[in-house]
Amino acid sequence: MKEDKNTLKLFGKRIKELRNKNKITQEKLAEMIGVEQQQICRIEKGGCFTTIDNIENLSVALNVPIDELFNFSHQKESDALIKELNQLLQKASEDQIKLIYRIVTDILK
Repeated sequence: MKEDKNTLKLFGKRIKELRNKNKITQEKLAEMIGVEQQQICRIEKGGCFTTIDNIENLSVALNVPIDELFNFSHQKESDALIKELNQLLQKASEDQIKLIYRIVTDILK
């Protein structure tokens, strides 16, 4: 059951991400797919799922194929990201590591 809630949250994050990318408000998206704004809010928070019809409408409104609504691969936990970064750094040259270090320290200042 925990997996179901995690999927709802990932789906909600993905919808919000695509909505923001398209510069669409929750109100506008709700209008575009024919639901109340509160429904978009609940979906984005992972509080509920939606119908197949709404998924199709979301796909059209957000200008992506339906499967893109379920593309969660980029939403990784920070531990997984750190592990991947460490693996990438293992393959980097000394010059690349120095450049990456400068970039990271500038970002984190």
